[in-house]
Amino acid sequence: MAKAMAETHRSGRAGWLRAAVLGSDDAIVSISSLMIGVAASAASREAILIAGVAGMVAGAMSMAVG
Repeated sequence: MAKAMAETHRSGRAGWLRAAVLGSDDAIVSISSLMIGVAASAASREAILIAGVAGMVAGAMSMAVG
């Protein structure tokens, strides 16, 4: 009787790539929604930029803790 050979697939190692793509997509949508909301309130350019940077920092800290 022949022994079964273990097969290795490269698709098993791509989990980190999928997580990175989905995470960055989520971040882009979240930050752009935040900035659009601030811009809709007729805020200044500086306020929109500050809101975007604050959102990116908060998102980065959240991902680092998680």
